Amino acid sequence: MLSDIEISRAATLQPIQAIADRAGLPLQAIEPYGRHKAKLDLDWLAANPAPAGKLILVTAINPTPAGEGKTTTSVGLADALNRTGRKTMLALREPSLGPCFGTKGGATGGGHAQVVPMEDINLHFTGDFHAITSAHNLLAAMIDNHIHWGNKLGIDVRRVVWRRVLDMNDRALRDIVQGVGGVANGYPRESGFDITVASEVMAILCLANDLHDLEARLARVVVAYTSDRRPITAADLKASGAMAVLLAQAIKPNLVQTLEGTPALIHGGPFANIAHGCNSVIATRAALQLADYVVTEAGFGADLGAEKFFDIKCRQAGLAPGAVVIVATVRALKMNGGVAKADLAHEDVAAVERGAVNLVRHIENIRQFGVPAVVAINHFGTDTAAEVAAIERCATAHGTAAILCRHWAEGGAGAEALADAVAALADKDAGQFTPLYDDELSLFDKINTVATRIYRAERATASPAIHAQLERWQAAGHGHLPVCMAKTQYSFSTDPLQLGAPTGHVVPVREVRLAAGAGFVVAICGELMTMPGLPRTPAAEHIGLGPDGSIAGLS
Repeated sequence: MLSDIEISRAATLQPIQAIADRAGLPLQAIEPYGRHKAKLDLDWLAANPAPAGKLILVTAINPTPAGEGKTTTSVGLADALNRTGRKTMLALREPSLGPCFGTKGGATGGGHAQVVPMEDINLHFTGDFHAITSAHNLLAAMIDNHIHWGNKLGIDVRRVVWRRVLDMNDRALRDIVQGVGGVANGYPRESGFDITVASEVMAILCLANDLHDLEARLARVVVAYTSDRRPITAADLKASGAMAVLLAQAIKPNLVQTLEGTPALIHGGPFANIAHGCNSVIATRAALQLADYVVTEAGFGADLGAEKFFDIKCRQAGLAPGAVVIVATVRALKMNGGVAKADLAHEDVAAVERGAVNLVRHIENIRQFGVPAVVAINHFGTDTAAEVAAIERCATAHGTAAILCRHWAEGGAGAEALADAVAALADKDAGQFTPLYDDELSLFDKINTVATRIYRAERATASPAIHAQLERWQAAGHGHLPVCMAKTQYSFSTDPLQLGAPTGHVVPVREVRLAAGAGFVVAICGELMTMPGLPRTPAAEHIGLGPDGSIAGLS
């Protein structure tokens, strides 16, 4: 059996102009980055509006080590929609180097459902993440520089809230002491690093409408407070203009292709467990004006990615999805049913039925947003007919169709039944999309609403200091913002070991962060870290150069 990278490398890619032609983009609308990548010209997009297509969200059950395949399903579905005569584009996130060298080893789909060039997309791509890292850290440097040269703004060095970022998993950088070594090195203070995908600059790039909106949002970023708690912004430091300059190319969506030649816009990449988990609004809107159907995804399970897609991205951008695909696998449901990873190859219908409570919870949650859904059973070679039938019975009993898909092995041809079902849902315009909560609800009540209605917790809890901080932000005019819940992706609770569909638990809010530029408040729950660490055996150990100089080990 060929590996993902071997399948990718064996493919004959079309020139990027041919992909642009297929998408309806003339030569002046693209800026090629070599033979198989291009950025879109924002001025051309603004000057050529078109009727909006149907937006389809791909989400999933809670992730497990057994694999779910959201990106693979997104690619297979888009290829299948095109195969069945429906003009379709993909709008996906860019992979982060952190998980590529940590656990995943790559994040461009799998088998015969991949976006390509796979190596480029996984490793540096067009430099967007590096630009975001640089813009974020420029602001950090300007904060410390301002303090060093007299601190005219009166920044309280104990209340600097802007950390630095790096696009790599590195637990040693979570908490640091900076400025040691003498007067010439600035004022010593405690700080730390987050991973780039958790940066507010990443969120801003993904939520901005255009370059001018991007700069305006950057200006609103709160980086520190004075001793009397007056906020200091990037605008106060005169940093937002230079940051926008660093992001002027990164804000342009990236055009690539699938193995079957479906045009794909891959742009931005916030994680859903520590950020809002969606690709850029600019790329999604561009795809909607170029295609009749647009397939996009949101990170991790629907309790994180889909909730934030609806409550943050759709709320801010005015988007209304036409259909949702919930990806599930026999293997993952068996793990939710108590089967160890080493035993997943053995048939266990009872375990599938026990674990299916996780799928049911996600079906119920999607229904709260008023969007019709279908379940995609992402097929693995060890699945048995009886196990697949158990998932189909479960979904049907809860009013949702479940369709077996073989896109990993067969490409778009293996997902045509899913394409027909999804198009039928989206074409009905029967959905009545609505966010989970109103803007007018208090910030903590929004947190509690997500905890009780999506996670099925008894309640969310927070210290008096956190409640006081939320109240100060509300008084300062930020109370209308949505909340971005940062918690483990593995469970509906904050305990990653509680699989299935736990209820009655408590969601402890450990920290809150204001993202005034992005337009949300982050609630960090439980033990989640905004700078991940590498696993015991990182994927980096198996990535390298082959004898012919080609890349090996990406998956």
